[in-house]
Amino acid sequence: MMKEYIEQAEKDLLHTYNRYPIVFDRGEDVYLYDLEGKKYLDFAAGIAVFALGYGNREYNDALKGQIDKLIHTSNYYYNVPAVEAAKKLKAVSGMDRVFFTNSGAEAIEGAVKAARKYAYLKDGRTDHEIIAMEHSFHGRTMGALSVTGNPKYREAFEPMIGNIRFAVLNDFESVAAQVTDKTCAILLETVQGEGGIFPVRKEFLEQVKELCEKRDILLILDEIQCGMGRCGTFFAWQRYGIKPDIMTTAKALGCGVPVGAFLMTEKVGAASLTAGDHGTTYGGNPLACAAVSKVLDLFDRNHIIEHVEKVGNYLEQELDKLAEEFDCIETRRGVGLMQGLVFKVPVGAVINRALEKGLVLINAGTHILRFVPPLIITEEHVDAMTAILRECIKQAEAV
Repeated sequence: MMKEYIEQAEKDLLHTYNRYPIVFDRGEDVYLYDLEGKKYLDFAAGIAVFALGYGNREYNDALKGQIDKLIHTSNYYYNVPAVEAAKKLKAVSGMDRVFFTNSGAEAIEGAVKAARKYAYLKDGRTDHEIIAMEHSFHGRTMGALSVTGNPKYREAFEPMIGNIRFAVLNDFESVAAQVTDKTCAILLETVQGEGGIFPVRKEFLEQVKELCEKRDILLILDEIQCGMGRCGTFFAWQRYGIKPDIMTTAKALGCGVPVGAFLMTEKVGAASLTAGDHGTTYGGNPLACAAVSKVLDLFDRNHIIEHVEKVGNYLEQELDKLAEEFDCIETRRGVGLMQGLVFKVPVGAVINRALEKGLVLINAGTHILRFVPPLIITEEHVDAMTAILRECIKQAEAV
């Protein structure tokens, strides 16, 4: 049966993904099941999306209830779930204004527009520049691609939006060297995801923040993958105590329902985007915001942040053991339940063997295994994962 669906998909779907030959059919807790009933321990969570695991009854019931009430009205009107979700999101982030989008890439688009409008209102110029980081990844829309620091994603789609400069994450001198009187924002991921699981260093972030305050440059932090509890605080920047002017979030924000958001301080909100500057037909609709509202409730009630801190420490410890055990592994890096094992060789064979043994893993570049499981995993799940992974690495080394 799976073979038939895969063949049909290859005929009908645009070939923009090299998919693994699996058709997933359902999920339960931290496990996925394919059409043939095979069970997989999931350490990818739909690329850091399904934080609460699969089949959470309260989450599902909240969505079903909203579907029966109201799914969409447009942003010409208010809706209760959007108001409730915004209030809760402000409470956990400490930000002042929220704009709901459909995705992380759209959140980046909005953040970039807000920064440029803020600068435009100050001096009336339209030549402002944004500094982004090399090896970053912010999405695949044209604006998000423009600030993505990897030429391979951009080159076929040039020209990008203009006036973007790139610096090196954790190298303050490289950032300072890119600053001009046109600089309106500095954009970075608090933990680089696709670029190889690189957490920002506190000293670097402090220096960037000081520079931004001195020059009235806006600090934009991309928390799309590293936020929503994944690093042991609600948002990764909270580990450092350094608040951005604008931040983006998505992925686990809706735990599967497509939704993102960009948030800003009142300083930016009062002097940037106004009526007619930005919009979205679906963004902030009642269904998506019902998901956000329930996710935030469940994070609080189930003490997800505290759980991540505990299990994240255990995952780090066990991955460090693997790094010490195998010569083919260079190091581990990451924060909380966003971890990477850096290999000396490509990791594709390990991922394929893991799938055969019922373990879902993904990469972050050709040489890095990425671990972004549901935030509800336990130490027992970590043990089960490392047992399978150890066996897969041994088999790969034997070839």
